[in-house]
Amino acid sequence: MATAADNRRGIVAMLSAMALFCGNDTLVKLATTSYPASQILVVRGVFAVVAAIVLALALGQVGKWRSLGNPMLLLRAFLEAGVAFTFITALARIPLGNITAILQATPILMTLFAAVLGLETVGWRRWCAIFVGFCGVVLIVKPDMTGFDAWALIALFSSALAAMRDLVTRQIRADVSTGLVTIASAIAVPLVGLVLAPTQEWQPLDTRATIFLAVAAVLVSVGNYCLIVACRGTDVSLVSSFRYSVVVWAILVGFLVWGELPDVLSMAGMGLVVAAGVYTIHRERVRMREARAREAAQRQAEPVPAGQP
Repeated sequence: MATAADNRRGIVAMLSAMALFCGNDTLVKLATTSYPASQILVVRGVFAVVAAIVLALALGQVGKWRSLGNPMLLLRAFLEAGVAFTFITALARIPLGNITAILQATPILMTLFAAVLGLETVGWRRWCAIFVGFCGVVLIVKPDMTGFDAWALIALFSSALAAMRDLVTRQIRADVSTGLVTIASAIAVPLVGLVLAPTQEWQPLDTRATIFLAVAAVLVSVGNYCLIVACRGTDVSLVSSFRYSVVVWAILVGFLVWGELPDVLSMAGMGLVVAAGVYTIHRERVRMREARAREAAQRQAEPVPAGQP
């Protein structure tokens, strides 16, 4: 059980991570006026690989390099690249606040996928949370003849890929270091960008956009480190609820930089998505507490072997 001080540290780290991620998203969106998505993956990816290696070495988090061949690690890395490509593609077309809110459906989709794949048993309360979260996404995407936006569906697909990525992350062996996972994901992103390069027209290097992407690479690397700090040695179910602060950051930055404000329906949808996500995290906390209580009861019920006090 984490102490109050551990949880405070985790909350500060989570809030910092979300602010850094929002900064990364802002700079990437600014760069989309100069580069297509595949070129952004490569340009930012090169800087991100360097930043990830330096950070992993500085923290002693590299581990065994041969673990780069771990199938789950490779799958997770290329799912990360898919998330980056679809996110950047949609980010160029829709407001930052909207796409950030859609991405907050990831925990809800994780629960849905885990239930469908038989990885978890999901009760009626969490199914209700999934339904409420889906309604929130519908309000943001607005799939009707006048409000339909295919780019918002791409953002939703990015959220689904992120959910699959996080489920795969759980399957990576414990002996594979966090630093190596970060490095593998950083390498996969520019590789996918190069594969997709023939499908898009690359532009001449722009100094301003390149600087934006270099800074974005550092922000996302430090943000990932803060996220790791937030999730280790803390009550994750408590700390994770503060990830939704990124929606507030995104709306604020979207207004200050682009003059964008979500409409009333989108704001209502954001509220539903956040509420459903927070409740999903709460139910996970309850489920884990009940599981620990059952384990403790079983241990107490076990007979004491002969000869032991």
